[in-house]
Amino acid sequence: MTDATTRAADLLKGHRDSIDRLDAILVFTLAERFKHTQSVGRLKAEHDLPPSDPVREQAQIARLTDLATQADLDPEFAKKFLNFIIQEVIKHHEKHQS
Repeated sequence: MTDATTRAADLLKGHRDSIDRLDAILVFTLAERFKHTQSVGRLKAEHDLPPSDPVREQAQIARLTDLATQADLDPEFAKKFLNFIIQEVIKHHEKHQS
């Protein structure tokens, strides 16, 4: 291998190592988030509250869109991501209210 190829391989490995660490952070962060939403779901079920809160969901989407813009992340991607998470949370809440 040439020096340039070796350097490129080292850079590639560094980027991949960072991606792997960030993936782990994302998974553990999502797990922590879901622990909190499960607690919210239990509270809602105990107090006969609806599983979804459209006003809060819209506020969260607006907040995440703003954060995405600040982070130079596509706001549409951020909206889709949050909507996916919200739907998963609602499904979980509905399952536990049945």
